[in-house]
Amino acid sequence: MDIAIASLAFLFCLLCAGVMGYAIQRGATCTVAAVDEVVTKGTLRRLTSLVEASVWVAGGLLVAQSLHVLPKMPAGYALSLWTVLGGVLLGLGALVNGACVFGAIARFGSGEWAYAATPLGFFLGCLTVMQVYGPLNPEKLPYGSPVLRAPAWVAALFGLFALWRVGRILWVPRRKSDSAAGAPPIGETLSSRIWSPHVATTVIGITFFFTVVLLGAWGYTDLLSDFARGMANSVTARCLMAAALLAGAVWGGWTAGRFRSTSISAGKLLACTAGGVLMGWGTLLIPGSNDGLILIGMPLLWPYAWLAFASMCVAIAAGKLMMRLRAQSLSRSGAS
Repeated sequence: MDIAIASLAFLFCLLCAGVMGYAIQRGATCTVAAVDEVVTKGTLRRLTSLVEASVWVAGGLLVAQSLHVLPKMPAGYALSLWTVLGGVLLGLGALVNGACVFGAIARFGSGEWAYAATPLGFFLGCLTVMQVYGPLNPEKLPYGSPVLRAPAWVAALFGLFALWRVGRILWVPRRKSDSAAGAPPIGETLSSRIWSPHVATTVIGITFFFTVVLLGAWGYTDLLSDFARGMANSVTARCLMAAALLAGAVWGGWTAGRFRSTSISAGKLLACTAGGVLMGWGTLLIPGSNDGLILIGMPLLWPYAWLAFASMCVAIAAGKLMMRLRAQSLSRSGAS
């Protein structure tokens, strides 16, 4: 019976991973895209949605804690200059790659095959750090997460927030102006809204919460860094979860009409590999990649995770601004 329950739980986790990949694809959830929106449009819509994914995981952890079903959570790490440097490298790697580790999954799922080099580069980056510096032992914090010390009534408040948030997603009032303009039926309006970046990251947060409670840490970046350190465990299960995540992204790209088989150029292959290497370096220095920061470290309110993510965003923004200024300078030079 225990084996049957464990098998069903794992199948459920595979389903959650597939839905998560689908949401990553349909919602265009990527830290690079989120920061680019801030730089080019001055809006925080995508960036706020990424933070909300952390809120959903944090709330889920609170509920699981109050029900006494929460497994052991990762420890936090002390703040240091390595935290900032790791975040900067993570941001620069994502910028060179053209997407963060979330976005790379979506790009590959859309048929941009060069992004298969991103995980390879990520592994090589982790491996080179290990070869040069040996095992890194960042200082762990001697206390537990403040989130998990919160009283039970906070979990109840999160439950009310969850009901309100889901209600807002499902309730899409049809305006008179829509009817006058011949707008599509309410179901189509809901369908177009359900996979907005804001809602997609909510789905990512919820599905990830269930998988981490039932299976533990399984992210493909964690698996690659564990391989580099010679510490990988549950390899088959984690590989299957990564495959389900990718399958969900491919299905999301196909159903959204985004799937276009793209030829691999040498330049893009090099950019994806180099970007992956930089992100691998940053991940071991922090430690943690942006998926782990958003979905584990930030929900647990670890200061190092918030600082690393902020450093990553600042590095991406600085790179985007420099690229923008260079383009404007070239445009003025061409006009003159």
